Amino acid sequence: MDRHILVVGGAGYIGSHMCKQLAQSGYTPVVLDNLSRGHSAAVQWGPLVTGEADDPKTLHRVFTSYPIEAVMHFAAFAYVGESVEHPDRYYRNNMAAALGLLEAMVRHKVMRFIFSSTCAIYGEPEAVPIPESHPQAPINPYGWSKKVVEQMLADFRTAYGLESVSLRYFNAAGADPDGEIGEDHDPETHLIPLVLQTALGQRKDIAIFGDDYPTPDGTCIRDYVHVNDLAAAHLTALERLLADQPGGQYNLGNGTGYSVREVIDTARSVTGREIPTRIVPRRPGDPARLIGAADKARRDLGWQPAYPDLTAIVETAWRWHRTHPSGYGG
Repeated sequence: MDRHILVVGGAGYIGSHMCKQLAQSGYTPVVLDNLSRGHSAAVQWGPLVTGEADDPKTLHRVFTSYPIEAVMHFAAFAYVGESVEHPDRYYRNNMAAALGLLEAMVRHKVMRFIFSSTCAIYGEPEAVPIPESHPQAPINPYGWSKKVVEQMLADFRTAYGLESVSLRYFNAAGADPDGEIGEDHDPETHLIPLVLQTALGQRKDIAIFGDDYPTPDGTCIRDYVHVNDLAAAHLTALERLLADQPGGQYNLGNGTGYSVREVIDTARSVTGREIPTRIVPRRPGDPARLIGAADKARRDLGWQPAYPDLTAIVETAWRWHRTHPSGYGG
């Protein structure tokens, strides 16, 4: 019998890469997505149910139509700036909708949940690399919304026995090495696609937000993790829960940071193109360094990133952007 996994937000960037890996591993991904920020063209490995993640009728239909064994949640809004401007959207979509989904899971006795969390729950880093034991002090509604869902999961485990794994990402990057799916956001805020759009001539230049940080070249340093490596961690977390092992919280980062200038220089090398830059003022709340310690994921999940090198990450992203210059609309 096919093993069905509900992938909420499976038409989005990370969710679609997850669906491909699930299918390659013998699972049937059932995608639930309202397509407000995802793309139906990215859903290629299983059925698509269009609807809201917390709609009781839609969830009843999904859970009674398919023998769902576990749920993966990728449907959160994830723009930090937007969360500050419109916190209501973030608390409604990221928290209230997650609560409705968890309630439906308990009703239908689906008791395994894998949550796409974030390093934003830590706030300003007190130690780098950041371990899971780092104090949690989010500095924006996005980070708070994820922290609250992690607390919900702890409470649902105590009350109902719902087991979960929360995976705290650092900077998701790259694209499917086969070029079938990739990153297509509107608006785009991630550095690597912005740099590659500049390489394609779709943008005049790339803005560098501050060059006076206490880092070797003055620009912010971030930990970039290939989207396939993120999906691989979800897969091992799924298999852990299906084997009735306990859940937990895990950082997903390469443990290596790259500065904004290093990303741009790598993109110049990969694309062979000029990428003009301009310096603009710092953004409020941008820490100088964000690097994750993922020792726990390596130990408990056996997670080994296949793309620890920035060049390999940028190469896969460039393949996607070069062949899909208009994203899924091309």
